[in-house]
Amino acid sequence: MAEYVLPLQELIDAFRKLPGIGSKTAARLAFAVLNFSEEDAASFAHAVLNAKQSLHTCPVCCNISLEGLCPVCMDETRDKSLVCVVENTRDVMAFERIREYRGTYHVLGGVLSPMHGIGPEQLHVKELFARLSGDEVKEVLIATNPTVEGEATASYLAKMLRPFDVTVSRLAYGLPVGGDLEYADEVTLHRAIEGRRPI
Repeated sequence: MAEYVLPLQELIDAFRKLPGIGSKTAARLAFAVLNFSEEDAASFAHAVLNAKQSLHTCPVCCNISLEGLCPVCMDETRDKSLVCVVENTRDVMAFERIREYRGTYHVLGGVLSPMHGIGPEQLHVKELFARLSGDEVKEVLIATNPTVEGEATASYLAKMLRPFDVTVSRLAYGLPVGGDLEYADEVTLHRAIEGRRPI
């Protein structure tokens, strides 16, 4: 016998498909949705379907877009000579929150992960190379996460970008503001030393 009645179990299973959501959290979310009014439940379902149907991939940078180019690619004030390569759209939003970066982006759609069957063909690598065929881009800033997969992806891109007439740089990593040296791991300290600059 199933733990929950079928419609509730299907709702729980749907929430479990989301990243980072386990069985208990999925059940908690499902019960929260059950407590929605009919109107709120319809609004929630509409928001999910509307986002799925309305959002597309920007043909230039592979960021999300309503139609055609994304807002960054349409912005004439952006520095088109600088392309920041990120793993996903959430990374673009993180950069945009600081309001300091004025270049453009390229969203890979993930990182290389042979264990999960993700190679260059599954990422937006070809689209990046296509952007470099002209002479507008002068620098590619690789801003993948400092994970094993992120580092492997950065190394792969750096190697593949050598034939292009562009400067390839890597996002600096180091100590967080307000952090204590005694709690920093060896890799972070090493990167902080490597990325030092004069003051």
